[in-house]
Parts: sequence; C-alpha cells; structure tokens
Amino acid sequence: MLHKTRGIVFKTTDYGDSSIIAQIFTEKFGLQTYLVNGAKKPKAKISKNMLQPLHLLDMVVYHKNNGNIQRIKELKNSPQLLSIPYELVKTSITIFLNEVVYKAAKQQGIDEGLFSFLFSAIEWLDYETKGLANFHLVFLLKLTRFLGFYPDRPINGESDYFDLKNGTFSRFKPDTVLYLSPPHTQNFTMLMLNSFESLDEIKLGNDERRYLVQKILEYYALHADGFGNIKSHEVLEEIFS
Repeated sequence: MLHKTRGIVFKTTDYGDSSIIAQIFTEKFGLQTYLVNGAKKPKAKISKNMLQPLHLLDMVVYHKNNGNIQRIKELKNSPQLLSIPYELVKTSITIFLNEVVYKAAKQQGIDEGLFSFLFSAIEWLDYETKGLANFHLVFLLKLTRFLGFYPDRPINGESDYFDLKNGTFSRFKPDTVLYLSPPHTQNFTMLMLNSFESLDEIKLGNDERRYLVQKILEYYALHADGFGNIKSHEVLEEIFS
C-alpha cells in the first residue's frame, strides 16, 4: 500500500554494485529501512546524493507492517538544503549530530514530536548564520527531552552541581565522580534555558565548549541504551578552535 510521509535521512549503506540501504526516520512510521535500487548509477531517479545525513525528504513509500526492508516509489529533497551541504562548519555539525541522533534514537518508534523537533532544527541550521558554534550544544540538550532523560530543573537557580548519572541538580557535591561543578554547571544550565534564536548571545570559550560537549556525551552514554562512543565531535573541535 502506498503512503505519503516526510522523512529525515539517518544512515546509508552500500548494497551491491549500484544500490544502497537507507535508514530514514519517517514522520508516519518511525525509523524504517529502505532498499533503493540503482541509487549509485549516474542517472538514478533516486540518487545517493539525495540521501545525505539529515537531508529532509518528501516520500511516497510502499509500507508493510511486518516488513524489515521497505521500498520507495517517489522521493524528493524538501525543503532543499541551501547551505548545509556546501559550508564546512554546517556540514561538520550535521555529521556530528547525525551520529548522535542515530545512536540515541535508533530504537525510537513513531514519535511525531521528535520528528518535528529534528525537522525544524535542521531547517533552522540551514538558514542561520550566527551562533553556530553553540548550536550542537543546545541541540543535544533539547533532544534529551524527546529521548526521556531531560535534566531536572535547577533548584531556585542556586545549584552548583549537576549529577550526570541521576540527571539532577544539587547544592552539594554528589556521591559520584560523574558530575559537573562550577562554573560548568552554570554554563550547562544556560544552554538548557536558551533557544536556537538566542545562540549568538551565549558566550563560551572554546575550552569550555569542548568540555561541555564531552560531558553531554557522557550523559547520553549513561542514559541512552547502546549509545557507545562518538568520535565525529573531534572534527568540530578542530573547526571551532
């Protein structure tokens, strides 16, 4: 049966000489696996270039509820990304976030709230020109709300410590080595409370930004099953240093 749905590309894998397997997070069916025949051929109707990390799609798909691999009838990039594929900073941000999203959300079923957040955030990144060095930090913290481990709110704005294991703020040092202390806790809180629209107002040094990325990834590893290690953030560190 044919269905229309929007999609976000998570991952592609070569299949045979000319085809690919694409894992696409769809608005209607959650994360699905699609076989795209001939995608690597020069005149492919659906080409591999259309299925780059976090590209946004309008799709017409064949869907079977008990099928492991689905098929695509029609596909187009919509909206067409205007800057992400061509600007090094945005491309690097996208590669990093794609790795995180795929590992953290690969077990997600149908989730229209998560889909809407991802779709809107990618659109925002494609059009924005300011505050890009902070985008991935705010994105990662906002994403936790949809994954079920958004941090508890600070206590009256006076919390000096954040317990990474329990996801809670405290005035006192936790009984664990997995925590943030001042001034990192305050910067972490600032990132939580900011929006994409105010990224340019966030003032963080490169060392602090690098530290917080590592701690946020530790937080993900503690709370997202099978998250593992992320390496693509090292490229961002080089670009923003």
